[in-house]
Amino acid sequence: MAQQVRSSNSHAEPFTVITRLSPPTPPLHRERQVSVQLRGKTLPNFTASPCPLQISSPHPPTRARAEQRQRLTRRPFRLPVAEKEGAMEKAIDRQRVLLRHLDPAASSAPSVISASACAAGDSAAYHRKPAFADDVVIVAAYRTAICKAKRGGFKDTFAEDLLVPVFKALVDKTKLNPSEVGDIVVGTVLAPGSQRAIECRMAALYAGFPDTVPLKTVNRQCSSGLQAVADVAAAIKAGLYDIGIAAGLESMTVNRVALEGQVNPKVELFSQARDCLLPMGLTSENVARQFGITRLEQDQAAVESHRKAAAAAAAGKFKEEIVPVHTKIVDPKTGEEKEIVVSADDGIRADTSLAVLSKLKPAFSKDGSTTAGNASQVSDGAGAVLLMRRDVAMQKGLPVLGVFRSFAAVGVDPAVMGIGPAVAIPAAVKAAGLQIDDIDLFEINEAFASQYVYCCKKLELDPAKVNVNGGAMALGHPLGATGARCVSTLLNEMKRRGRDCRFGVISMCIGSGMGAAAVFERGDAVDELTNARGIPSHNYLSKNVI
Repeated sequence: MAQQVRSSNSHAEPFTVITRLSPPTPPLHRERQVSVQLRGKTLPNFTASPCPLQISSPHPPTRARAEQRQRLTRRPFRLPVAEKEGAMEKAIDRQRVLLRHLDPAASSAPSVISASACAAGDSAAYHRKPAFADDVVIVAAYRTAICKAKRGGFKDTFAEDLLVPVFKALVDKTKLNPSEVGDIVVGTVLAPGSQRAIECRMAALYAGFPDTVPLKTVNRQCSSGLQAVADVAAAIKAGLYDIGIAAGLESMTVNRVALEGQVNPKVELFSQARDCLLPMGLTSENVARQFGITRLEQDQAAVESHRKAAAAAAAGKFKEEIVPVHTKIVDPKTGEEKEIVVSADDGIRADTSLAVLSKLKPAFSKDGSTTAGNASQVSDGAGAVLLMRRDVAMQKGLPVLGVFRSFAAVGVDPAVMGIGPAVAIPAAVKAAGLQIDDIDLFEINEAFASQYVYCCKKLELDPAKVNVNGGAMALGHPLGATGARCVSTLLNEMKRRGRDCRFGVISMCIGSGMGAAAVFERGDAVDELTNARGIPSHNYLSKNVI
């Protein structure tokens, strides 16, 4: 008997299952010789127990997979005759293995392969790994408070001591065995590379990680913290390890200078290379002039940032993400040292107004519009994010805070580097199979009000969706840590909003002319709403299918 079986995926090729019954025997003890015809070729025969197979795979056959099937099935796979109910269950289990041979490739798409017994009047179901088992999920994300550089709560704190408490929080709050971590990636910008890498490694050891857990640093300027998250997610997706930590760190008290040493004179021959050396404030002025962003628009954006941040702090929203840091501070006048606990951002000014900001002088150009009041604050801080495969999180009983869906880094003109998010956000959203309108919340780093206002206007974003708890103009911008801070802020806000908020985006501009963005899905959205990847469509994450 021949039966053509077609995958649930409309693009998959059909294959034929041919069943030949063995000589007459009692129905319960009859075996079947099963062979599979694929692309005109017949795979070797199998002997199987008399149980119907339902085969549905979303993956179109490829030559490599067909060859793999042939290798896996070169020798006959003979299943025992089911003489007892227990034997029948074992036979079903072996059929499950057979089905895995037919579709061996792991995938992020849902697998709907199952085998069940019916001839004996008994029934059981065996399934592959849980749907979306290889999703990269965030189970915890914490940060320190963000403090003003040189005069805030962390002015006398070693940079690595900012990382230690957030590392410990990830382990303590999830009961994670530190030795299970496959890698730690820390985004950091200003400090000399080798020195900061060593300091971060020391921080991991201070926090109790064994020396067997490796660590590296990554630097993509202001997106370094988000880049660390993307790097860990990519490594987990590639199967390099199942659990990883992405972090971000910056002490702008300790390290203030971005460029040191001589500049290659060749730069004068390449205008765009020369523009990579422009002070960030001048690139802000370029954006304002080139795209017509007024001083009033910039000051209004700054007032709104402080207003929203103050409201969020008053409502206790940041308490879920901030880890208190026990440190010391030295009185600059008396030299007296005292112990303190830093648990709140110290840059928020609830009383900021247009009247106050309008009095500030331009900081980078006499006739400019960028001031200390409508630019991000120079800050100290750190953050850390714990990522793992979804099935690992399930095994550990850990709630999923968010799902990493996509990431994009793009290049733009260095002279107007602030426009990066306007290019990166559409790229990341498209990579996730979404449209801008599908995004419920945006965390866009407010490096400067000029570029922030431009990006929101360019993408026609609803103000009610953007930086709902304030941004870097109020909270501060510790360069390497901002990406990690945004992950914690975004996912906690999405959790609070529940079903009304499914997708979120984090984005920032990057010095020397780039932009980065990532798309996240609320952690319980997949389980409660049924992830749309089960529906064949290019727009596989769109809310339209729910």
